[in-house]
Amino acid sequence: MSLQGSLTYEEYCAQLLAEAEKFRASIRHADLSATVPTCPDWTLADLARHVGGAHRWAGELVATRATAVIDPTTIPGAGGPDDDTPEALDAWLAEGAERTVAALREAGPDTAAWSWASDDRAGFWARRMVHETVIHRADAALTTGAAYEVPPEVAADCLDEWLELCALPTAAERWADRAEGLFGPGRTLHLHATDAPPALHAEWVLDLTGDRLTHRRAHEKAAVALRGPLTDLLLALYRRRSLDDEGGERIEVLGDRPLFDRWLTYASFS
Repeated sequence: MSLQGSLTYEEYCAQLLAEAEKFRASIRHADLSATVPTCPDWTLADLARHVGGAHRWAGELVATRATAVIDPTTIPGAGGPDDDTPEALDAWLAEGAERTVAALREAGPDTAAWSWASDDRAGFWARRMVHETVIHRADAALTTGAAYEVPPEVAADCLDEWLELCALPTAAERWADRAEGLFGPGRTLHLHATDAPPALHAEWVLDLTGDRLTHRRAHEKAAVALRGPLTDLLLALYRRRSLDDEGGERIEVLGDRPLFDRWLTYASFS
């Protein structure tokens, strides 16, 4: 199963550099000891080290043409800079993103590289690292109050990827104990981005009428519909913004709200 997405490979490489820079900008002058409200076990410094470590890990998998998982703790520098200063952390983040994009560009999209999903190619990692950074940039912005915007085509692809990951058989197996009451006749969700360009067709149907998720881009009546700005829908699906929090009111919910809440409980890799 290919999970390579709707952007070109080079667009993913360019977006990874751009998202890494935006992430760095959002924390560059922040209090790195601040707790991240959407990841309460982490400080902002922990979040930064997670993002930078993920970049280096993906880059190593691609650069070495890995055929099996690599222990991140064995990758030199993946744990963060030796110096705890903000300047050192910023430089470390920049270097990691640049090295990873260099490895991706050298490899090309179809080069074999182990992944935990169903697509063992460099193209998976280019896309995954863009969206990893997009979502964790939201964590940083929600901590620091920084502005948060995502290009529509990137936000739509990020939402696509999330649904694809949620539909993997490994996800269904891992989340089986959360599935009670979620799947069955008539259980569908419709997401409608109200601010996206028409050509993007930014509407999704999550079909839970069988025994596992299927999804499609479509405008259809559903048991529950969410209408709102594309970025807000993305953050809601990723549980970065509650519909009941400030900002959540931009999303209109029509129909069976408890069904959407059950979906959120189910679809989490935490």
